[in-house]
Amino acid sequence: MENEYGLKYIYTAAQKNRLSELGIDRSILEREFSTTARRDGSFRELESRAVKENRTRLSRLMQETHRPSLCSLQESLAAALCQAGFTQVVTPTLVSAQMLEKMTITPDNPLYEQVFWVDKKTALRPMLAPNLYEVSRQLIQSQSLPLRVFEIGSCFRKESEGRSHLKEFTMLNLVEWGTPLEKRNEVLKEFADLVMKAAGIDDYRLEEENSVVYGDGLDVVTPDGLELASTSMGPHPLDDAWRITCSWFGLGTGLERLLMHREKTAGIHCWGRSTVFLDGACMKLK
Repeated sequence: MENEYGLKYIYTAAQKNRLSELGIDRSILEREFSTTARRDGSFRELESRAVKENRTRLSRLMQETHRPSLCSLQESLAAALCQAGFTQVVTPTLVSAQMLEKMTITPDNPLYEQVFWVDKKTALRPMLAPNLYEVSRQLIQSQSLPLRVFEIGSCFRKESEGRSHLKEFTMLNLVEWGTPLEKRNEVLKEFADLVMKAAGIDDYRLEEENSVVYGDGLDVVTPDGLELASTSMGPHPLDDAWRITCSWFGLGTGLERLLMHREKTAGIHCWGRSTVFLDGACMKLK
């Protein structure tokens, strides 16, 4: 929208940041106005409405549910997986450089630059897979196959800022060891259906994809193409480093991204671990 001089005005950087913080959709942030007065009036109106909506969300949490959706989702997923015969494991957040090397995360791998290093030999885990491999290797030695295990826990990556990425996020990884490869489609669809149902999501599809680490697999994606989960399978070249020889199928997903899609919010940050957001709501209301 232009004025008589051909000028058009958009929200200032500070206004965009505030509206984004309150959960206003990105498309709205690109509105154009013929005068600064109209722009500022629109900003005040949007901010006022968004503040009320966020206050209502916080009141619902504090007076009714009392638990953030991230916590409830972890419980729902764990319960559904245990009922399906998976056993939950809990492993350290710190991993060694040697463990990451076994996952091919070396200086020549793009993922290497995303790792938060504590020192030269230790890092915050960028994924659950290394520890899950090690735990599974030991369990396979004493337990009969097929064997189902899973873990839910925090992971850390130096991700670029965006609506669907966090530097600290909550991962679910599940794997079934010892199932014949000819059951590929059946098992991967079962995993996807199981996780998405427990998360309260029914609008998704499976599509072929290639992972930097795991190679060919299937992604669980939304109708507009957002990745919700990825699957993998073996035998795989990574298995040799862990002395694993049986076939397997796995699935990994980020819980905050599941919540962002399920609740149809403009971004992922309101669902993460934060001192600004709580259960999808911004706490900075004044």
